[in-house]
Amino acid sequence: MTRPDLTQVPSFYHGYINLVKEDDLFSAFRMQEPVIKEFLLVIPEQKHLYRYAPGKWTVKEILQHMIDAERIFSYRALCFARKDPYPIPGFDEKDYVSASFANEKKWMQMVNELIAVRKSTELLYSSFNDEQLKSSGIANNSSNYVLGWGFIAIGHLAHHLHIIQQRYMN
Repeated sequence: MTRPDLTQVPSFYHGYINLVKEDDLFSAFRMQEPVIKEFLLVIPEQKHLYRYAPGKWTVKEILQHMIDAERIFSYRALCFARKDPYPIPGFDEKDYVSASFANEKKWMQMVNELIAVRKSTELLYSSFNDEQLKSSGIANNSSNYVLGWGFIAIGHLAHHLHIIQQRYMN
């Protein structure tokens, strides 16, 4: 399996895809798995509710956003793979985070949820054949395709882990 064709992916997502070093989606999933576990498990408890600036999300809210976005990207991929003819609406990540009550949740429950959601994403992608991986559709008023969503999920998570490392852990 090759990298996504960026001409089939909205430019907004190119930065996420470019964060993925691997050319193969399943190699990328495998390489990111220990990073997720190792990184999140060492974040000190006093950082879970930390905001680096007023109005910015806490680390828990970022973690919840990663969980929500992964589910949404997988849902979009599933719809496209199943040839669903209907456009999928976008989502406002700020509204999702504010309605999530992430700061009230237990950290390990959230970490385990992200790990489970990611495993579900991997299993979903392992069920797709080549035709399904090339299937496209409309989400958030833009055309995209199944393979693109897989790389976006990996890059999106890498992006937010990097933000946590750079802005929250210093």
